[in-house]
Amino acid sequence: MWVHIEERAVFSMPNKRTKALTEEQYNDIIDTMREGFTGCRPNNRIATALVLEANLGIRISDILNLKLNDIVKDGNRYRLDIVEIKTKKKRIFTVPIDVYSYIQSYCIDNDIRPDEVIFPISERAIQKHLKLVCDWLGYEDISTHSFRKFFATEIYKNNDYNIILVQKLLQHSTPAVTQKYIGLSSKEIETALGKHIRLK
Repeated sequence: MWVHIEERAVFSMPNKRTKALTEEQYNDIIDTMREGFTGCRPNNRIATALVLEANLGIRISDILNLKLNDIVKDGNRYRLDIVEIKTKKKRIFTVPIDVYSYIQSYCIDNDIRPDEVIFPISERAIQKHLKLVCDWLGYEDISTHSFRKFFATEIYKNNDYNIILVQKLLQHSTPAVTQKYIGLSSKEIETALGKHIRLK
């Protein structure tokens, strides 16, 4: 888990240009948002929203609609049922206990009631702040969507290059869509398969 415990002319980039973050970029961006720099105040709210996108793989538009009481206990896990803003489809997400505790602590620390929206801020404002931070750090082609791609690529790499698992987590229609989404080239797929060979 990566709990840390777009815009050129317009505020959103096409997904094909938006890159997945590296772990170093993820840490740099979140740290810089929380610390601030000359001309840019610290912003823990935006940093926390992006941390959740990177840990749940949910689009930022859905993160911004999130309330604590949207997450319900389901046996020994937590579950989030939403209707995605972009697709209008019903989705069910598993929320790891550590992530739920992280969200709960943020709400307590900021006096946010369970029935209140956790992040009362616009997607445009997040994109604008993220661009300021990325410009300061010298990072290009990064948008809020980079955090969802980071989620996907880390799950892929840390689970024996299981593209079907990532496809199910993102609820893509085919593995090919997922491969394209996380930017896997044919050569990268061949390399991953080569590393996995266990002939006896």
